[in-house]
Amino acid sequence: MNIAEEIKKRRTFAIISHPDAGKTTLTEKFLLYGGAINLAGTVKGRKGAKHAVSDWMEIEKERGISVTSSVLQFNYDGFCINILDTPGHQDFSEDTYRTLMAADSAVMVIDGSKGVEAQTIKLFKVCVMRHIPIFTFINKMDREARDPFELMGEIEDVLGIRTSPVNWPIGCGKEFKGVYDRFKKSIITFRAAGGQKEVEATEVQLGDSHVDEMIGESYHQQLMEDIELLDGASDELDMDRVGKGDLSPVFFGSALTNFGVETFLQHFLQMTTSPLPRLTTTGVADPFEDDFSAFVFKIQANMNKAHRDRIAFMRIVSGKFDAGMEVNHVQGGRKLRLSQPQQLMAQDRKIVEEAYAGDIIGVFDPGIFSIGDTLCKSNEKFEYEGIPTFAPEHFARVRQMDTMKRKQFIKGVNQIAQEGAIQIFQEFNTGMEEIIVGVVGELQFEVLTYRLENEYNVEVKLEKLPYEHIRWIENKQEIDVAKIQGTSDMKRIKDLKDNPLLLFVNSWSIGMVLDRNPDLKLSEFGHN
Repeated sequence: MNIAEEIKKRRTFAIISHPDAGKTTLTEKFLLYGGAINLAGTVKGRKGAKHAVSDWMEIEKERGISVTSSVLQFNYDGFCINILDTPGHQDFSEDTYRTLMAADSAVMVIDGSKGVEAQTIKLFKVCVMRHIPIFTFINKMDREARDPFELMGEIEDVLGIRTSPVNWPIGCGKEFKGVYDRFKKSIITFRAAGGQKEVEATEVQLGDSHVDEMIGESYHQQLMEDIELLDGASDELDMDRVGKGDLSPVFFGSALTNFGVETFLQHFLQMTTSPLPRLTTTGVADPFEDDFSAFVFKIQANMNKAHRDRIAFMRIVSGKFDAGMEVNHVQGGRKLRLSQPQQLMAQDRKIVEEAYAGDIIGVFDPGIFSIGDTLCKSNEKFEYEGIPTFAPEHFARVRQMDTMKRKQFIKGVNQIAQEGAIQIFQEFNTGMEEIIVGVVGELQFEVLTYRLENEYNVEVKLEKLPYEHIRWIENKQEIDVAKIQGTSDMKRIKDLKDNPLLLFVNSWSIGMVLDRNPDLKLSEFGHN
């Protein structure tokens, strides 16, 4: 098979949702259909229950939540699918933001009884910012759910995206009968079958004489009324609008009982495109170009405790990757061979000989890669668009308890910061004695102390600081930071690259400092 055909088979998407909407369960059912696992693990924290395949960090297994984004690849129906499973927990948004940079489309999972939740809104905004197509799966229809028209209205009002239902639920909770496929004009009823792949599905045309006995006369009546309403009032499925991120195709189902999952997967694969072109500093990179190029969107240390390793995850944007090939590391200004290239199935890895545009590969990182780095085969120097650094909202001073372990402490904090889960700063005019850690979500503090203790054998004390706002100084060359006229709640700090930043307790202080220093330019985002 030639390179172009391999690339056409690729689909690379991220799954986003609020915690507990059923994202990990849905991911597992996809893998089940692809034959990647035989029995889907349930994610509840029961002792003895099988842990979800995509959750691998110890803290994830203990708490039953996804903490880091994992990458899963499987084949289904002639397609090669890369799923970026993002953490749903509100405190892991930074990693999730970056993961969305590596996806071509997103599947948004919404809980049928809760509707659009806070975290979904944040992640959705990142998708909108990148204009990536969003497909909605309204989950948990096997439980009591809200009125489907109400759910669609909420998606449109809260997220500001129009919806077009591809299928429609018949009943919910114990009375969930199945779904109506609007394009085939057929009714599919299911019988649950636990975690197994085969669900008993029966499909009949809407006009079939057996519909009443299959779903009941009142549900049939209700469905006919719903169809009339949908045909008159809902947006038509326009794939151009979907491609621009203006319209989301909506599917209803239940990941837990497998209702509607395979139909969703089939529709999704037909509706999405093969890998898309990406912007670079010199133009646009076409995925079908022969020359390999990729960018690093995630770095993860200690995936294998026995080896203390660091893996850099990269999204291949164009061409074909061959194991052992020499590439240019643009930011590092050097040529290198990517060692131990791997594809991952959560913590299970296999060495890859080749990979194509759209694929995600992990390579061993001896400490040379940063998030946002570009790798390419050609000698033409270009870079992919930078990945923004999001402003932390919580800050703490971190000290190690045992002064003899300073070296491990600095190494641990630095490595975890290079992964991008935390950002580290220092007092403006002092050495490394005082380390200030900034995080997007507070639970990252817990992860930091857990990982320093478990992976680096360093016990630390965290002292939370009152600051909530951070600003990068855009015109640092023209400003003497020491002479900035500040407010009583402002603090001067610097990042690891010696960039000066300002911390504030109150948001109104930012405006006051700008008024007092007319030449000062501040920004909410930094760049890797």
